[in-house]
Order: sequence, then structure tokens, then C-alpha cells
Amino acid sequence: MLTSVRGLAAATLLAGTAFAATPAFADDAGVPSDITISGNASLVTEYRFRGVDLSGGDIAVQGGVDVGHASGFYVGAWGSSLDEDTVGFGHTELDLYGGWSGEVTPGLTADVGVIYYAYPNAPAGDFDYVEVYGSLSGSFGPASVTAGVAYAPDQDSLGDSDNLYLYTDLGVGIPNTPISLSAHLGYTDGFLTFTNDSKAFDWSVGASFAVNDNLSLGVSYVDAEGDYLPGDYKFTDSAVVGSLSVSF
Repeated sequence: MLTSVRGLAAATLLAGTAFAATPAFADDAGVPSDITISGNASLVTEYRFRGVDLSGGDIAVQGGVDVGHASGFYVGAWGSSLDEDTVGFGHTELDLYGGWSGEVTPGLTADVGVIYYAYPNAPAGDFDYVEVYGSLSGSFGPASVTAGVAYAPDQDSLGDSDNLYLYTDLGVGIPNTPISLSAHLGYTDGFLTFTNDSKAFDWSVGASFAVNDNLSLGVSYVDAEGDYLPGDYKFTDSAVVGSLSVSF
């Protein structure tokens, strides 16, 4: 699964192993042993992408599926509902991605790939765009740290502009408990900021509770700061975002 480039802390609450397929799922489907298949579904109180509210403050339904190979290569798809009246992208986002993830040195994992953001029912104009990404992750006892970059080159849908996103994520599992903590800091320079000067910071802190191996509850405080465009709706008001997630 693509980690930390997507969504809410889909952003920061997703961390760790790129693929964690249930063995029975692969066996029942007759999938070769070097292929893993995993899926995920979430209900979030609102969809935040790099600090920006894309669901109009409303509940969003999200989910995805990933297929990985033992070599580290993977492909996947992820989708979310949107607020078509506020954002203007239509009511659906669909992301298609592929890449490679693996250990480059003991304790250090790399993840590189490309993602296509699609808005299939946008009412006017072409909002689809392509982005390349890369990250390095390491573990230190119960803590994990990720530093990454995502870059969208000049495209018509970005107003013939580009977009650079830099971020770091920190995750800590509290020993002998089902609770883990997370923190995220990101910086955007480019078209995708909703700001006058095309620059913005976003950050979040959160906690998740693993009900069992497949079900988890999460809560995050999400905020962003920048010279945001005026309007009736502020896309970057701070918010407490809750989530109910299942993996299979």
C-alpha cells in the first residue's frame, strides 16, 4: 500500500509494512505464493488531503486494494467520496498507483512510485494529474520515522504549474498496548495549496486503537497554515478527524 502520500493521515495513520495480505485470501483465490493481495476500507468524519478539506466537513467513505509481488513491486487503487458542491472536483476521487518498496539497508526501507489522481465526474474541466513520489523509512525500537517527497510536474490540470510536497511522519506503538501514536508535518510549494502564494504547511497528531488484527479506530487533530484564498468556505480550518478502518 502506498504510505503517507495519500489522504488524511490516509496520510499519517497508515504506516509500516507495504503489504499485509491475509494468507487465506490469497490461497482461496488461487493466487501464487509470491503475490499478496490486501484491501482496506475506512469511514472518516471528513477527508483531509495534506491539511485541505476535500469533503466539505462531511463524512467520507474510502477504500482501496493493493497487489504486491515478493520482489517489492506493487500496484493499487484507492478511492474516496468528495463534496462536489464545495470542492468542484465532482463526488469521487480515484487514485491509481504503482511502485517498488523494499529494504535498501538493514532497518531502512525505500518506497518509490507514481500515482495518478483521477476525478472522473468533475463537472467542468480536467482535474486529473500525475505525481511521482519517494520515501525512506526506518524503525527505532517501537518508533518509526518516514521522510518523503512527492512531485507533480507541469500539467494542464495544474494550471501549467508544478507542485512539490515534502513531509515527515513519526509513529510510535505503545508497548504492550493496542494503542499507537502518530505525528505528521508537510510542506507544499505549488498549485495544490489553495493559497495566494502557493505555499503552505500542514500537520497532524493522532492516535489509533487496534480493536483486533483487522479493525482499528483512530482520531487525529489536523491543521494547516498559509496565505489562504478568501471565500465562503475555509478549506483548512483545524479539525478533529475520526476514523473507523478495516483491513483484509
